[in-house]
Amino acid sequence: MPEAAYFHIPFCVNICHYCDFNKVFLKGQPVNEYLTYMEKEMINTVRQTPYSRMKTIFVGGGTPTALDYEQFETFLKMVNRHFSFDELDEFTVEANPEQTDRKKLEIMEAYGVNRLSIGVQAFQEQLLKELGRTHVKEDVIRTVSEAKAVGIENISLDIMFGLPHQTVDMLKETLEIAFSLNVPHFSAYSLQLEKKTVFYNRAVKGDLLLPEQEEEAQMYEVLMEQMEKHGYVQYEISNFARPGYESKHNLQYWDNNEYYGIGAGAHSYVNGKRMANAGPLKKYMSLIDETGFPYVHSETLAPSAKMEEELFMGLRKMDGVSDTRFKQRYGKSMYEVFGPQIEQLLAKGWLKKSGDRVSLTKDGTFLGNEVFQEFIGVV
Repeated sequence: MPEAAYFHIPFCVNICHYCDFNKVFLKGQPVNEYLTYMEKEMINTVRQTPYSRMKTIFVGGGTPTALDYEQFETFLKMVNRHFSFDELDEFTVEANPEQTDRKKLEIMEAYGVNRLSIGVQAFQEQLLKELGRTHVKEDVIRTVSEAKAVGIENISLDIMFGLPHQTVDMLKETLEIAFSLNVPHFSAYSLQLEKKTVFYNRAVKGDLLLPEQEEEAQMYEVLMEQMEKHGYVQYEISNFARPGYESKHNLQYWDNNEYYGIGAGAHSYVNGKRMANAGPLKKYMSLIDETGFPYVHSETLAPSAKMEEELFMGLRKMDGVSDTRFKQRYGKSMYEVFGPQIEQLLAKGWLKKSGDRVSLTKDGTFLGNEVFQEFIGVV
């Protein structure tokens, strides 16, 4: 039974050069109509699969803060109507700093938002322009200050490394400024070249100067060292937090728990089924008119697929995967299912054992995708 919900707002004022999430330019889009259809999907989803307790809510995009004040309030009212906040632990909204002002933050706070995830990526103006971002350093500083002023102190900053023309010293400078803002959480990702993005097309043409693999690895090393030095615990491959400020919503994914996904391009995991919503707005809305739901793909996971996901999702967390929990879920030990793979990775020094858990070693964190691949197609 889902205890988490994700909501997708696909509108963007500008499109970042690395982003492959479902998004459209805001100008000329049927935003109000889209919000109406989101509410229809909310009503039908909860009616079909009721929940007993909602623990976390996450609003992503696109750019949720691209909505104007009235649209933003309309949307948050809808979420409040259909998802109980009685026992809600965490309500996160993604924010672009240049489109987030005090009034939007006050609206968020009034409707239960208690966590902000701000897209920073870097603090060097030349890097931000390269990424297609339109904010500047001062926008981030102002947004953090205003969020705290309205009572939203649980703030996460997104940082990127391995960027075109980025150096280790640039990353160090970005981290130094970020630490000065005194926020409790960071997400830090290396650049991934995704198809249908500006960066991918430039890379195909040979027109994208990226750091060498060794330099990118050095950036990740610096990142981990600096986070630890400043009191942030690495609890997942790409996430760092002061104790108690780990992202509860993202932990729902990494713990392989079920969740609702509402909106164009959103994904759900409900009643053992993974479902994908239509991405194009017209298709999303027409499917809701026709069937009540915008699904373009639905797959009931076999026990083997669930067990694989338990391993490669769970191993993203620094505390890894518990065999006790695995037995409770699947009726057998993970060593019965993946024994040879685990032993091989232990021998390589990429995994370690502690009590009933297996987790990545430091070397393993640099080779996460290679580790996870070992559990695909085994069962």
